[in-house]
Amino acid sequence: MSDRHISQHFETVAIHAGNTADPLTGAVVPPIYQVSTYKQDGVGGLRGGYEYSRSANPTRTALEENLAALEGGRRGLAFASGLAAEDCLLRTLLSPGDHVVIPNDAYGGTFRLFAKVVSRWGVEWSVADTSDPSAVRAAITPKTKAVWVETPSNPLLGITDIAALSHVAREAGAKLVVDNTFASPYLQQPLALGADVVVHSLTKYMGGHSDVVGGALVVADQELGEELAYHQNAMGAVAGPMDSWLVLRGIKTLAVRMDRHSENATKVAEMLSRHARVTRVLYPGLPEHPGHETAAKQMRAFGGMVSFQVEGGEEAAVEVCNRSKVFTLGESLGGVESLIEHPGRMTHASVAGSLLEVPADLVRLSVGIENVDDLLEDLKQALG
Repeated sequence: MSDRHISQHFETVAIHAGNTADPLTGAVVPPIYQVSTYKQDGVGGLRGGYEYSRSANPTRTALEENLAALEGGRRGLAFASGLAAEDCLLRTLLSPGDHVVIPNDAYGGTFRLFAKVVSRWGVEWSVADTSDPSAVRAAITPKTKAVWVETPSNPLLGITDIAALSHVAREAGAKLVVDNTFASPYLQQPLALGADVVVHSLTKYMGGHSDVVGGALVVADQELGEELAYHQNAMGAVAGPMDSWLVLRGIKTLAVRMDRHSENATKVAEMLSRHARVTRVLYPGLPEHPGHETAAKQMRAFGGMVSFQVEGGEEAAVEVCNRSKVFTLGESLGGVESLIEHPGRMTHASVAGSLLEVPADLVRLSVGIENVDDLLEDLKQALG
């Protein structure tokens, strides 16, 4: 970020960090460098540090600088997807025989990565309720190299005290990894609370418009950042220039979008908590949520994700999803449009039969930025 952008306010950093005006034309938006290779200034003489776009690309560099600034990290890295970012992190941190503590509520793809992929090369994992530091401490072994956290978690909206868990991980000599996708750096900054690594699916709130797939890692330690960059290049699952540009564009409005997402979700959660057909509402903004006080301490607001359970079981939950009109039935989350899904049959089908299996009567909402009255009326008619 240039010296003239001295403000530390998030909204200003989101718009300006990494977004240097083009030196040739003065364009205020970084160009899309849709290029694979670069003319070198002699053998071994890289122009601006660029040689091949898997290793580095100016549009991706702009995004990575922006991500590091938003999370208060030393190094940001952008990938082709959130799972590509997670895979790079795990293969950088772990060796066969190492152990990871994972949460008892997590994205199904993350669980699949641990259970079906990294376990095949000898990495062990165990499940703990990360909202309880004593449970995490009990799950740690002498081989534990990382403690993995989602807060808020997917799809049960559990809350973990990041600062408390950072002490537990540090005592064990393990890295604390926090998936910050549901909160975004506008609502929560895990590195400032003691985390070592932040993970993002850029597909979600960071991109914000359901038009791009991407992932990111941001780290507090420069040396770890260099190790991750080496593996990023060696494995090659990098964010392309167009995808990087789309995420950069989305981030410019992240603050205003997250304010509206949170405002709408709070009203949706309050309405659902009063509805006769709803048996339980999971939203950290509700005072009765068990993680409410922790969320209020470490988050700016409570985010746009709401889950709830309905009377009548699985078929009733599926029917609510099918009857929605303004809420679009679909996977993913974090776009400006509202989405509804049945986690048990959709995003979390991979955790069926495991310790992370989700309730069959659960419905998950990604509350968008539409007029909230339209969202409330749609849910009322869907519930019947």
